[in-house]
Amino acid sequence: MRRLALGAVLAALLVYATVAGVLWSVQRDLIYPGSRGLVKGSRERPAEVAEIRLGTADGETLRALWRPPAPGCGVVVSFHGNASQPERPAARFVRDPWQRHGWGLLAVAYRGYPGSTGRPSEAGLIADGLAAVAEVERRVPGAPVLLHGHSLGTAVAVAVAAERPHLGLYLEAPFASMTAMARLRFPAIPAFLLRDPWRSDLRIAGVAGPIVIVHGGADPVVPLSQGERLARAAPNGTRFIVVEGDHVSLLGREDGPAEALFRAAMPPGCKAG
Repeated sequence: MRRLALGAVLAALLVYATVAGVLWSVQRDLIYPGSRGLVKGSRERPAEVAEIRLGTADGETLRALWRPPAPGCGVVVSFHGNASQPERPAARFVRDPWQRHGWGLLAVAYRGYPGSTGRPSEAGLIADGLAAVAEVERRVPGAPVLLHGHSLGTAVAVAVAAERPHLGLYLEAPFASMTAMARLRFPAIPAFLLRDPWRSDLRIAGVAGPIVIVHGGADPVVPLSQGERLARAAPNGTRFIVVEGDHVSLLGREDGPAEALFRAAMPPGCKAG
C-alpha cells in the first residue's frame, strides 16, 4: 500500500511538473495571442490616419497609426488589448468628442504583432510604449500626451506613465497585475514561474496627473475586482467608474466626461475647430 501511495504521489508530481513546464514554455503565447495574426486591411483603417513606422531604443520597428493634433492640442497615445490591433483605438479616437477638440492620435502595434518586428515581452512592450511617446515628442514637440490603454494596454500605459511626463492616464478594463490574473486562471501554479508579472498595482502609486479607470460590471475576461484593486493602489483623486458592459462593450462609454476632464488639465493654447 505504501508503494502504491508513493507511486501515486510521484505520478501526481510528474503531472504537475509537466503542466508547469508547458505553461512556462507557452505563457507568452497565452499573454500575447494577437502576435499570431495578420495586419488589418486598409478598409478597417480610418481615412483620417496615416500608417507610419517608428523605431525603438533596442532596434525594433513598429507599425503605428498617426494623426497629428490641431495646433496646441493634445495627443492620445493608445495601447490596444492583447488580441487587438491599433485600428480599433484609431477608429475611436479620430471621432468626437476627441476630433471636435483637436486631439491627435498615435496607436502602435506592439513588437511581434502584425506589421512590427521582434517578439513580445513585458520589457519589450514597455520599450514600445516609450518609443511611441518619443515619436510624439519628435513630431509635435511640447504636445500634451494622454496615455490610454485597454486590457493589456493598460499595463503598458501605466508603465510608461511611471517613466515619462504625461497629461493623464485613461484605463479601460485594467488588471492589477498579471500575477493576480495568473492566480485566477491557474491557482495551482506558483507565481514565480510568470516571466512577465506586469505589476501595475506597484507602478501606478507614483503616477502623477489625472487618472480615470473604467471597468465593465460584467467583464468575464478581467474581473471587476481587478479594476477595484488597481484603483485602490492609485493615487488619491483617481476616478473609478463601473459601467454596464463586458470587456469590450465598455469601450468609449465614458469618453465624453473623460475627454472633458483631460482637456481641462491641458495648458491653454489648443486651437481646435
